[in-house]
Amino acid sequence: MRRCSRRPGPARWSLALLLLLPAFAHAGVKLTVDGVDDPLKAAVTAGVSLSQYASREVSDAQIRRLYERASDEARTALQPYGYYDATVTGQLRRDGNDWQVTLHVKPGEPVKVNTVDIKLDRDALAIPSIRAAARRIERLRGHRLDDATYDADRDALSSALTAEGFLDAKMKVHRVEVNPPAHTAAIRLAWDAGTRYRYGQVKFEGSQFRPGFLQRYVPFKRGDYFDQSQLLGLQQALTGADYFSVVNVLPDVDKASHGSVDITVQLVPAKRTIYTGGPFIGTDTGFGMRGGIERRWVNNRGHKWKNELVLAQRLKTLSTLYSIPMPGPDQRSLNFGANFRDANTDTSKSRTLELVGNDSRLWHGWVRTVGVHALIGTFTVGQGGNLADTAPGVEHGRSELVFGEASLTRKHADNPDFVRRGWSLELYARSTAGSLLSTTRFSQLQANAKWIRGFTRRDRLILRGSVGTTWTGNFSALPPQLRFFAGGDRSVRGYAFQSIGPENSYGRVIGGRNLLVSSATVEHYFTHAWGMAAFVDAGNAFSGTRYSPRIGAGLGVRWRSPVGLIRVDFGFPVHDRTHHGMELHIVIGPDL
Repeated sequence: MRRCSRRPGPARWSLALLLLLPAFAHAGVKLTVDGVDDPLKAAVTAGVSLSQYASREVSDAQIRRLYERASDEARTALQPYGYYDATVTGQLRRDGNDWQVTLHVKPGEPVKVNTVDIKLDRDALAIPSIRAAARRIERLRGHRLDDATYDADRDALSSALTAEGFLDAKMKVHRVEVNPPAHTAAIRLAWDAGTRYRYGQVKFEGSQFRPGFLQRYVPFKRGDYFDQSQLLGLQQALTGADYFSVVNVLPDVDKASHGSVDITVQLVPAKRTIYTGGPFIGTDTGFGMRGGIERRWVNNRGHKWKNELVLAQRLKTLSTLYSIPMPGPDQRSLNFGANFRDANTDTSKSRTLELVGNDSRLWHGWVRTVGVHALIGTFTVGQGGNLADTAPGVEHGRSELVFGEASLTRKHADNPDFVRRGWSLELYARSTAGSLLSTTRFSQLQANAKWIRGFTRRDRLILRGSVGTTWTGNFSALPPQLRFFAGGDRSVRGYAFQSIGPENSYGRVIGGRNLLVSSATVEHYFTHAWGMAAFVDAGNAFSGTRYSPRIGAGLGVRWRSPVGLIRVDFGFPVHDRTHHGMELHIVIGPDL
């Protein structure tokens, strides 16, 4: 007999592979955790190895091994949150080609901190910031043990020691003793603070100025205790001076000796001359062109000189300002300037020349400015619409004023480009008291405030307010820039710039002695760059005691563009019989 052999053909190989596929098939894992909410639920999900196979294939043998250790992994994942007595049960079943795993978690009674023992040198604990950091750890007593909170508070105390000059501080004991059966924990910490360092000399590298000039920005003296916040203040002051493109403030900790640490400041000069220019649009000024030239430093004594020309539909200005920095730790400077202004609003025209001389310095965290203004010019108020200058009710005047001005300004922002926590406050006082060179006497007080707070990751609340009052025996002699008007981008939106305020007998707006304006805006950002806003503004200028606020409301668009935040608002008067329609408001620039 002859036995014949025959090789399988391609069709038979294909059939064999199809029959073998189920044996080699893999499945994914669908993990469900119940019995706890976030953050415990997220911790369990991330802590079990099963979660890594949600989008990966897993064999039958693998899934069973992973499932067997899932309970232990879940219990371990809960321990950093203070739960050492958790029970975890589970279910494993097929769900089509996938596996469905359900973990039922009962966290049990949490471990609470019943003892906090901190050992630290008495001299270090006498410093407020270090004492406050230690108290934060002590406040953990009686609360559920949470590793993340404990770690953050412990590291904050170590950072406070370094920030206050204890550069050699070492943690000798850092232990958390957990007693699971008793559901208690004891925190034991001890530091050797060592020597508290003082400042040595401050060395500036790369400066373009004569020796000693930059000392005016140093907020401490040699021999003072080291304070990291002062180094940050030095860096911010040098950056704000606008002389340098790079500022690095570095304590020479490795070379510190005999309780003294030197500070090295590395500097790179910025571009000396700045040329600016281009078109712009503002609903208060119309379309225009702006050009400027600024010398960041004129000489090695740090003098500055800034010039700007603005040509817009309703505003033309030419200004120059020369600043002379003075010695001393308060960043004092003498400033001299001149400003020609030709303005044409819906209610007034003015053409004035103003000379200014003032002294500016830091004062208890504020910028304090005291100076003298000399203003001369002509003006027209009460024009309204297309009225001719000779129309009834249009008033003409000429001003010659010499008055003093004092101001206090301060602002704080977590981010100058886009503020989420910040505020600004401006206070002004002006008076011609004692001047024999003025056509009238007046005194004036004014305050402007702004507050910004992000209340979610994508939302901000912005509050704004202005208040002012004037005392004078001859109000008609005051030029428009010394009268109060309301309406416009930074006042009551929904009304044109300076379009509301007291009126004369012909119904023409002439400005008022007093001002009171408030505003609330809520912004929501859909993306990093784009958002929308809703706002309500209220206020008016007024004379006497009768105050009748005008209200404007509307919606806007926000764009965080490469040139800064652009705000486009559409405002409408609310319940106003004399003003109708929509006003478009466009503002480009920083929040504060």
